[in-house]
Amino acid sequence: MAKVILHIDLNAFFVRCEELLDPSIKGKPVIIGHEGRAGIVSTCSYEARKYGVHSGMPTFQAIKLCPNLIIIHGHYDLYSKKSREFINFVKRYSSIIEQASIDECFVDMSEALKGVKDPLGYIKNIQDSLYKETGLMCSIGVASTKFLAKMGSDYKKPMGITVIRRKDIPDILYPLPIESFFGIGKKTAPKLRAMGINTIGDLAKRIENNDEATKQVFGKFYYAIKDWITGYGSDVVETEPFDPKSIGNSTTFKFNTNNFDIIKEYVRDLSKEVSDRAKEANKVGSTIQLTLKDSDRKVITRSKKIDKATNDFQVIFDVSLDLLKANLSSKLFRLAGVTLQNLIDPIDEVIQMSIFDNYDEIQDECAAKLLIGELNRKMNKAVFKTAADSLRDKKYGIK
Repeated sequence: MAKVILHIDLNAFFVRCEELLDPSIKGKPVIIGHEGRAGIVSTCSYEARKYGVHSGMPTFQAIKLCPNLIIIHGHYDLYSKKSREFINFVKRYSSIIEQASIDECFVDMSEALKGVKDPLGYIKNIQDSLYKETGLMCSIGVASTKFLAKMGSDYKKPMGITVIRRKDIPDILYPLPIESFFGIGKKTAPKLRAMGINTIGDLAKRIENNDEATKQVFGKFYYAIKDWITGYGSDVVETEPFDPKSIGNSTTFKFNTNNFDIIKEYVRDLSKEVSDRAKEANKVGSTIQLTLKDSDRKVITRSKKIDKATNDFQVIFDVSLDLLKANLSSKLFRLAGVTLQNLIDPIDEVIQMSIFDNYDEIQDECAAKLLIGELNRKMNKAVFKTAADSLRDKKYGIK
């Protein structure tokens, strides 16, 4: 029997968080980003999009399109907090959740909807309750595969609910521009258009005819595309938690400078923001990276690996400052960034074995894990696990 998969996508998430912080900006053209020639639009409100503003656009171009644009640098600790609220809310309805990013997740509702007389009304209640309790708006795609559910959540925004059954694919997906096909990026779309593939329907026709040129464009990805477009893609919602590998912040200076004391203050603020965000996410990192961009737009990236993973502000700032001292030159700089990389959960931190470690204990632990793996393979399911794995699974809500 087909599964019921939801893809829940928060609408203009960062901007919505800012509206909750400052209701006066609601209904106005807003971007999250920075001013200056090097500023980039991170995301924007639906009102800003009406002017042609979009994510990834240089801020100065966005201002040309919309002179009354409101520019907000962003409150990333708030975004992290609201994201956790979102996921905790969804967990009330199903324990089978795959967090795809800070503002979206897949949910397997197959069991939760058994016996529900009005499934669509039930899903609408999820949408309305999320808005009422958290202030967050979302669009929801409902389908039997993850791909179709994702396409459904993108179909109507904001606050849309779209059901895509296999028989609905020609009516709903085929007329859409090829760029809207999830998984087809900015580099591939122009190649397809050059071949006369302008819509998803055009692509479906080529795949139906087993077109060799289309196969060459996609390579191994072709067969996944073929499954997706015919409604036979993956329906497995992975319950592993969304796990960012790095947390970073950057800022463009008010004016170009190579003054150490001025840049030092920017680096201090950035280190504090990164530290706060890492603590919010309960992450520690073992590599600290400093990024500098000079007035000629040349980017310098330097990093240092530290002995013990951390999210401590002082450590992040001290290492970043050392990197700044070693790389500051007579050139004028316009941007600085600080990133904490190789993030792990403190509970998962592995301490490297030294000559003082008890080798026999470590060897016994490895042997136990090998034995558990062999037993599980014979049982064809994960029946056995170590005590450490049990604690970790309990923490993440994995059964």
